Amino acid sequence: MRVLVNGREGERLDPSDRGLQYGDGLFETIAVQSGQPRFLEWHLERLAEGALRLGLPLPPRTLLRAEILAMCTEDRRVIKLIVTRGGSARGYRPPGHPEPTRIVVAWPWPTWPQAFWSEGVRLGCCHTRLGRNPALAGIKHLNRLEQVLARAEWDDGYMEEGLMQDELGHVISGTQSNLFAKIAGRWVTPSLDQCGVAGIMRRAFRAWSADQGDPVIERPLPAAALAEASAFALTNALIGAWPVREFAGRGLALDQTVAQFNAWLARQ
Repeated sequence: MRVLVNGREGERLDPSDRGLQYGDGLFETIAVQSGQPRFLEWHLERLAEGALRLGLPLPPRTLLRAEILAMCTEDRRVIKLIVTRGGSARGYRPPGHPEPTRIVVAWPWPTWPQAFWSEGVRLGCCHTRLGRNPALAGIKHLNRLEQVLARAEWDDGYMEEGLMQDELGHVISGTQSNLFAKIAGRWVTPSLDQCGVAGIMRRAFRAWSADQGDPVIERPLPAAALAEASAFALTNALIGAWPVREFAGRGLALDQTVAQFNAWLARQ
């Protein structure tokens, strides 16, 4: 692992940093393929949207881009970009003139079985619910305790991903992925106007599907509606798309469009 904090090599962080104290900040997880960060401009766009919502001043985009590119020293890596509001005195009130902290971390590429793409994964449901808050919906802020609690609900080997609902029983996403369900022959993805993260790969899958003449429907998705789904796909910035072979013990056929999307992604 390699770390840059405000452009300097090292892992030291000010204990008063508001990202550490309150989760007051944003992050992006970026896939590096063939030495290039994939969908980098989309990641920076989402970061800017999140910063606007939080009233968080961002370092110049040219600086962020340069530091990310400087960390792309191998063909395949994972880059995590974190921007916090920086240090402050004790208390929730944000400082009047914050000095943001920027952290860029380069991780080794994770290893998953190839079968997750070719044969699909097992999907279940989590008990932990996502709280509805339109002010934070869609953006990738640092507060992820709901996902932490949900991911603690199962051991590896039982299933590969768990779905999370909001407090009204609408399916929102997986713990680390966005959901697409094929219902009545159309791909449907949950609305994220109340909670959840609008993933970069979710955006890519929707754009690709529209180009194929099969635009994705975005709408509220009650948990009961999943019984009508003939196929599922899970997406995030690193995995691309995983098909689902089993949901809550029910076997599912793999939809060929998931493999087609991954083939398109590999050419980007």
